[in-house]
Amino acid sequence: MREIVEAGGLPLLTPVNEAWFTSGEVAIQCCASCTTLQHPPEEVCHACGGTEFEIRVLRPRGTVVSHTVVHHAPSPALAAFVPYTIVLVSLDDAPHIRVVGNIDGPVSIGMRVAAHWEEFPTDEGPTIRLIQWHRMA
Repeated sequence: MREIVEAGGLPLLTPVNEAWFTSGEVAIQCCASCTTLQHPPEEVCHACGGTEFEIRVLRPRGTVVSHTVVHHAPSPALAAFVPYTIVLVSLDDAPHIRVVGNIDGPVSIGMRVAAHWEEFPTDEGPTIRLIQWHRMA
């Protein structure tokens, strides 16, 4: 997947999303005012409008609620990898939180999955870690 790095296909890190893309954990925003968990990370709490957040690490497990197979790369950085499968996973520790990631092999709705991370070192900053899912045994 070195092609992704070379073609600029990695996410741009910001103070809001850095924990998600660099920790190698399911690092979910938790509003400091009302304790609402939200994902993807944003600058404002969806529940109360708060702007201060902590990070809550959840277990990297969940259930597939949707999936799709990508046959046409949305960017040149991904052209070498089509077709690939993307899943939407409801997390065990916070079922209302849905996380997107890739998965290898056959997939079905309701399938139990666990996360691991693929690492992409960068020249300019921290290593980016992208979530990948695999079937739980």
